[in-house]
Amino acid sequence: MGESVSTLQFTTIGDVIKKYREQSNQSISLLAKVSGVSKGVISKVESGETKRPELKTIMPIAKTLGIPIAEIIEHYIEIDERPDVLLELIHEAIQLTNIPLVTKVALRFLQTSYEESHVLIERLYNFVVSLTDKSYQLPLYDVIIKYARERGMQRFLARGLMQKFLLQMHDLEKLEESFRLGEEALHYTDFLDQEERVNLYYQMAFQAHDLKKYEKCIEFGKMGHAEDTTNNETKERVAWAICNSYFRMNNILGLEEHLRMYEELGYRFVIERLKYYKAIILSNKEQYDEAIPLLRECVSEATKINRLHRVNILMETLLKINATDAIRELIEHEENNFVYDFTTPYNFSELGRYFRQKAAFYINQGSFDDGVEAYLQSMHYFAKINSRKDIMECSEEILTLYHEQGKDIKLDLLGRIKEVYNNVNKVNFKE
Repeated sequence: MGESVSTLQFTTIGDVIKKYREQSNQSISLLAKVSGVSKGVISKVESGETKRPELKTIMPIAKTLGIPIAEIIEHYIEIDERPDVLLELIHEAIQLTNIPLVTKVALRFLQTSYEESHVLIERLYNFVVSLTDKSYQLPLYDVIIKYARERGMQRFLARGLMQKFLLQMHDLEKLEESFRLGEEALHYTDFLDQEERVNLYYQMAFQAHDLKKYEKCIEFGKMGHAEDTTNNETKERVAWAICNSYFRMNNILGLEEHLRMYEELGYRFVIERLKYYKAIILSNKEQYDEAIPLLRECVSEATKINRLHRVNILMETLLKINATDAIRELIEHEENNFVYDFTTPYNFSELGRYFRQKAAFYINQGSFDDGVEAYLQSMHYFAKINSRKDIMECSEEILTLYHEQGKDIKLDLLGRIKEVYNNVNKVNFKE
């Protein structure tokens, strides 16, 4: 076809087509035959009589002549301000998997003078919500957030931040980053509608729980409950997260108070777990003869999703009384606890906790190498959720063990510890 021609040299899209057609030595008749676009239409576009041809007209011509679609889009956003056309161009840029071009067209869409700014940003927001590929949603929400922030459009700043948080909250590499986004969105909750506010509070409560920010979990969960006048499972799951947070904070009085309250409110998700909570309260009060049988029942009745958590509570209790045989039995049948496909931050936290307790047991039994290996497995799972505090504690426990035993640390072990830290540092660098 000859040398490439930059479309941006020309004033009209007709100039572009004419130059490419002439370079390829095609007549209008031949181009019409190959592209399926009539001679008359092509002639009017080339002559400039049709100044803003429809994109659906230009695309087959561009493909026939080998004009890069990205260049066509770049040219269109210089000559056409119509919002519908620009939305169509965003679609085309998405098809090209060209994220920089997608965001460039989106910004051009917001800058068009055809409609009021608040109308345009709402149209773009609704368009982004309708997308199914978050790799395009995230950069487009960034466009919305930046545009709204610069122009004081608080409602769409709030909604953009909220949506970005909701997209990123399950990304194991961005748990802290997404939580910070959610916290920023909370500054603008007055600009969200009630349903959006409640959802944001609830999801922030879950995220805080997974990140072991238990006071925040309680705070956000209660804020959501205060506004949620409906009965729904998410509301009850948040109540469970609140109860679990009180337990994790060792606030047994708070736990008992909220269990009574949620039982009176008829929260099924909590009521179904009253036996479990009774067991952990008994354990906390060192009433182990009553707690352990109840915990065993809870483990036997557990679902695949919550089984490992209950096993961890049972093992924690057994470790307190050094019930060696019972712990060994749990470990021997540990494959029963890993039948679930672990994918969430909470799952990985529980896996890390399990292997850390397993390590403590092995060390107490004098199985030094097995204990160190279990600590390394624990660090591996904590690294998946970037839990630096837990990783550091595990590595410090390993180093302390070697020091107390008067053993030299092998280079292989140091390499494995370093690998965990490197993986975590990579995540932090990305953030």
